[in-house]
Amino acid sequence: MSQPMLRVEKSETPSGDSPKATPHLLPCRVHHNGPAEPAQSFWNARVGESGARTAYFRGRKLQGTAVKLPDGYRGIVAVTSAPEQPSRRSEEPEVVDLEQSEPPHGSLQVQAEFDEMVVWGHEQPVDAAADPYLRGAAEWLALAEKIHSYPAQSTKGK
Repeated sequence: MSQPMLRVEKSETPSGDSPKATPHLLPCRVHHNGPAEPAQSFWNARVGESGARTAYFRGRKLQGTAVKLPDGYRGIVAVTSAPEQPSRRSEEPEVVDLEQSEPPHGSLQVQAEFDEMVVWGHEQPVDAAADPYLRGAAEWLALAEKIHSYPAQSTKGK
């Protein structure tokens, strides 16, 4: 079976706009998958006069680097939902016309939008050349530029 396609859906808010957020990529692994107390109870990041970001998480000092998204891009914080599965009532095999059928759709519910994120490193700011998240983001942006750009129209022969 093919992988489901994803559809990005805006969250239902009275104003229609998604709330603004700043994602933080922390150099740690938390073995918990569920509700937590509000982040302010254990996270107090500070921005110094020089723009340096410092925080302490579980007694470890972290240095943050703010990364702005390029113009024309927007980031989203989203939650996935499973694709709708057709209900099967009979044991007979289903005949599917591949030209008429539509692939299954999952969806991403937009929870918030952002235009910058903060990447944290232990004791020192992250090295953009070595950090896998920053390198991955730069590579995806470069790929997006390539696949969404069009070659310049040639004026030769006119």
